Amino acid sequence: MLKTGDNLDTPDKKRSYNEQLFTEVAPRYDFITSALSLWQDASWKRDLIAALPALEKPFCVDLACGTGDITLLLARKYTEGNIVGLDVTEPMLAIARAHARDFHPNVQFVKQDMGCLSFPPESADIVTGGYALRNAPDLATTVDEIHKVLKPGGVAAFLDFSKPANRFAQNVEYWILKIWGSLWGILLHRNHEIYAYIAESLRHFPDRGKLRALFRDKGFTLVTSKRYFFGVIEVLVIRKVKE
Repeated sequence: MLKTGDNLDTPDKKRSYNEQLFTEVAPRYDFITSALSLWQDASWKRDLIAALPALEKPFCVDLACGTGDITLLLARKYTEGNIVGLDVTEPMLAIARAHARDFHPNVQFVKQDMGCLSFPPESADIVTGGYALRNAPDLATTVDEIHKVLKPGGVAAFLDFSKPANRFAQNVEYWILKIWGSLWGILLHRNHEIYAYIAESLRHFPDRGKLRALFRDKGFTLVTSKRYFFGVIEVLVIRKVKE
């Protein structure tokens, strides 16, 4: 039985744990992302796509693409673009490829760690991620990789849980997510820790101000943000600063 325990304490442990976790949840992932969000997840992802610039033939990279929903939304928005979805979990990628089969010839899915991107420097116009940053084994390294592959002026957009700076608010958010995730873990897996992982991962994630400071220090500027569910969820759009 998967147990979070101290498996988020180091990048290597977190990487290994994530691969095991998402391998187990892959068959139910599309359902659970809808259920946990009270069926709002698809709307948030459409908002993320709508916030992206109008480009003719962009190269787009979707980090931790899972079953490919954001990747395919990118393909529909940028029909002449080159879209790559990457993930470390092969069962997730298998579902994503099945979703894209015969419909999106401009999409490919590859197994790759978002902390070690293989694309040429300054080659991507757009980088996206749905719940990707919080799952990064090493967030600072991942942000460096995003900066490396984006063109100057390129845009990155992320949908994820948002952590308030206030300690009391953090505790309230933690217990809401812990209880809600545990309930679904018991119902679907007979393991309360499966989706309670979301709350645990936030313990290691920077709050909103610190996350923005990290992006700023790494060479990005904030374009826009929009929060949902009383600030628990956020779409954050940033741009790589032109030197």
